[in-house]
Amino acid sequence: MDKSSSMVVVSESVLPEVIVKVLRAKELRAASQQMSSSEACRIVGISRSAYYKYKDSVFRYVEQTSENVYSIGLMLKDRQGVLSAVISKLYEQGMNIIKINQNPPIDGVASVSLTVRRDTDERQDKSELKQALEKIDGVIDISLTAGL
Repeated sequence: MDKSSSMVVVSESVLPEVIVKVLRAKELRAASQQMSSSEACRIVGISRSAYYKYKDSVFRYVEQTSENVYSIGLMLKDRQGVLSAVISKLYEQGMNIIKINQNPPIDGVASVSLTVRRDTDERQDKSELKQALEKIDGVIDISLTAGL
């Protein structure tokens, strides 16, 4: 897309069928990393040339509300597996990690900041999430901000 292009949100119902099929092919490829573009095009019924013509210009609009986004600041012991346990717990809580920033440990403690999003409509109670993370061995301190 060149710099002079602007973005437009359009109802799928008025789009040409080829555009809708390109979107579906992109979704198939995203769902299965082993799927080739040729396979995805065959499944949805479009040519590869149509796919490559539009794939970088069409995207699904997914409204993301900030009420499901959390910023988490952690102080973790510099021990193998602590951050991995935090990530696993976030997964169990239905969180999708958007960003991780980890600083080098100082005096055996590393500061980590995470931005996570819950991809369901169900709102997570901030205190429940904090309590779940506090139970992890190696977590020293947590600050959690919801609804960024």
